[in-house]
Amino acid sequence: MSQLVHLEKDYQELFTDLHASGLWHDGKEISDVVSDKSPSEILSLYRAQKDNPDFNLKAFFYAHFRKAPTPEIDYQSDTSRPVEDHINRLWDILARQPEQVDFHSSLIQLPHPYIVPGGRFNEIYYWDSYFTMLGLAESGRLDMIEDMIDNFAWLIDEFGFIPNGNRSYYLGRSQPPFFSLMVKLLADEKGEDIYATYASAMEKEYFFWMAESETLEQDNQAAKRSVRLPGGGIMNRYYDNFHNPRAEMYQDDVELIATRGDEGRKTLLAIRSACESGWDFSSRWCADPAQLETICTDEIVQTDLNCLLYHLEDLLAGVFKNLGETERASIYQQQAQSRKESIQHFFWNEDTQFYHDYNFIKGEQTDSISSAAVFPLFFNISTQKQANAVAKLVEAELLKDGGLLTTTFESGQQWDAPNGWAPLQWMAIQGLRNYGFSDLADKIKARWVDLNTKVFKDTGKLMEKYNVVDTNLPSGGGEYPVQDGFGWTNGVLLKLLSE
Repeated sequence: MSQLVHLEKDYQELFTDLHASGLWHDGKEISDVVSDKSPSEILSLYRAQKDNPDFNLKAFFYAHFRKAPTPEIDYQSDTSRPVEDHINRLWDILARQPEQVDFHSSLIQLPHPYIVPGGRFNEIYYWDSYFTMLGLAESGRLDMIEDMIDNFAWLIDEFGFIPNGNRSYYLGRSQPPFFSLMVKLLADEKGEDIYATYASAMEKEYFFWMAESETLEQDNQAAKRSVRLPGGGIMNRYYDNFHNPRAEMYQDDVELIATRGDEGRKTLLAIRSACESGWDFSSRWCADPAQLETICTDEIVQTDLNCLLYHLEDLLAGVFKNLGETERASIYQQQAQSRKESIQHFFWNEDTQFYHDYNFIKGEQTDSISSAAVFPLFFNISTQKQANAVAKLVEAELLKDGGLLTTTFESGQQWDAPNGWAPLQWMAIQGLRNYGFSDLADKIKARWVDLNTKVFKDTGKLMEKYNVVDTNLPSGGGEYPVQDGFGWTNGVLLKLLSE
């Protein structure tokens, strides 16, 4: 079994010196290494050797650490075969098994097999996994779906929530709460008894998102992920319990604080909160969409997050009703109804005829036009009139040659124009279908499938994200190069091709 390492605490100045050296382009490479020696042993060796005249930090690093294997990097695609064959063969390449040997790592050892996204992402990711599961279901891999859900339930029992990914440095934040949708997906395949199996885990996750909500008063508007809005309703925001520099981007964050002091620390919390949103990074979170340093994610109550929590509340109400726990069912049904009303009140804009996030510090909606506005359609929260308006704006502003834009603003960040992402295509397609916009949904589907297939034929790869504006150009932006693999792209594409 692996021994979990808490990097900054266990490696101390070795960890900070490695990041400060500038010898590695990607800080995540440092933070994800594996060692057979304990951190205390390696730290002692470092302290004994680092002042030697001929000391070589990079050589020391590779003498005591190794990268975890990533089989997909050497995988050779056969572009003469259908892309469906490629995806079905890739599942086993992207699969990770519980380790049977001892080592020290930031990786949280999980009890069951799971699928990783690919590329630099050599661990499970929370919200990615739902979209990966869509494809696994089409491949008949219910065993893997159940294993992954069991892993998430284990994480909830172990830590009280599902972390961003199974790394020690992700233990301060989660990601968009798709666990209830995963359980529903499995229940749709195996029967409604599945709900009772995971009822406790779903409820524990709900408690994580609502933590300290009972402490909120008029002069104490926000605590952790809970926010009291005008009128007394409780809604939620993305947040991070850790406020120190991120282990995977450590030096960048250290320099941010060094140059901006307390303002930099405030910015860092907003950056960490954006990481919990999964949209890291986007003009959606910025007071000035062109300036990332104006990021204020933790001051925003988000449309997509609150729709997901509405689904969790509504599902728990139904589960507890079926279990005969009428009082608990009634409480969750009231919570769901209250949240549904708040979604309509705080996010819907009569002037733009669209859903926008709400900045609770300013007491006003944000201006961003983004694909997050399809979430109320996916969860059947919108009226038909609202859905008509959203569909009209989606087609006019967000639909491009390769599918849907993430936002209409081109900031250089990866969750902005010209990029499109698989999960948002799926949420939009299904949301539009819910309200009778089959033609528009099919148009989005066709353009996205064509782009994915074209890039696969040209490169042999399925990518993390795509340029949907100019389908002859690669996507860009972000803190790291474009990744291939790629879990949620594979899952959504296979599901769309199977319809």
